[in-house]
Amino acid sequence: MPPARGGGLLGPSAEALLIPLGALAGAMVLFGVFMALIGQNPLEVYRLIWRGAFASGFAWQNTLSRAAPLILTALCVALPAQAGLMVIASEGALVLGGLAAAILGHSMGGMNPLVVKLAMALGGMAIGGLWVALVGALRQYRGVNETISSLLFIYIAVALFNHMVEGPLRDPASLNKPSTHPIGEANMLGALPGFDVHWGLAFGIVFCVIVYVLVKHTTWGFALRVVGGNPRAAQLAGLPVSRLVVTACFLGGAASGLAGMVEVGAVHGTANASLIAGYGYTGILVAFIARQNPIAIIPVSVLLGGIAASGGMLQRRLDLPDATVLVLQGMAFLTILAAETLFGRLKAFRSNE
Repeated sequence: MPPARGGGLLGPSAEALLIPLGALAGAMVLFGVFMALIGQNPLEVYRLIWRGAFASGFAWQNTLSRAAPLILTALCVALPAQAGLMVIASEGALVLGGLAAAILGHSMGGMNPLVVKLAMALGGMAIGGLWVALVGALRQYRGVNETISSLLFIYIAVALFNHMVEGPLRDPASLNKPSTHPIGEANMLGALPGFDVHWGLAFGIVFCVIVYVLVKHTTWGFALRVVGGNPRAAQLAGLPVSRLVVTACFLGGAASGLAGMVEVGAVHGTANASLIAGYGYTGILVAFIARQNPIAIIPVSVLLGGIAASGGMLQRRLDLPDATVLVLQGMAFLTILAAETLFGRLKAFRSNE
């Protein structure tokens, strides 16, 4: 009789949780060393990060507002990743989705606000989806590396955005900061009932739940994961690999385009340079920490949204640059990448044969 197989001390679920947490803890230690080297007390820095992110109702409001676009841009990375693609075009999809929403919001002024908001959302999602779908199509039909092409697509999208905002679509009344015409107060999204956080947070959470169900509990999602695991085997099984890949890219881009619409409809009221805030790049880090899990993206986005929100506190109290938190995010990205090599290798998480 063969020996019974037993599990390790900890299971795969614990591995997926503890290794990223350990990587984040390592990033905090490295950041503390960096702060000490520049003459700051690491413990005071940590205290101010906590205070600026989570210690009060106002801090939570700021954190959740910053987390909303991160949830959606992270999905732009996580969805194509299910098909085995490393697509990082979320920043480009966000700015173009925001531009489309601003154009529709202004041009449909005077119509029913609910209709305008729906058109803005659909327009932003369509433009963002098509932009990222093009990356998937180039990969599938022309053999272009999706990571390189998606990075280039970001620069193209930002250049196109700046050209339109500072040129043909510029509002003459926007003197110091070029912007499109405002969408109007009636077309702004407003806040969630009982909260001071805009509707983008709810959109992101709902989108994550839908994607989770789609990927984990449908035949389409199963086929997509088969493609991500072994494209050759998927082709031999008769799966429409190219269609699955392009569709996943479209849905991911649609999420990022919706993030752009939310930034225009709930925060800025116009499309301007403030849309290029790096949410797409931070979304890459969120997706990596969450290991492409749509549900895990939500708490990770809140964590990184809080870190970003604390930048102002560090600037006011310690006279540090507002971008200091970007150093912490960069260190977290490096430690998360390094931690990827630990998955499946640590004895505590491995099954005993």
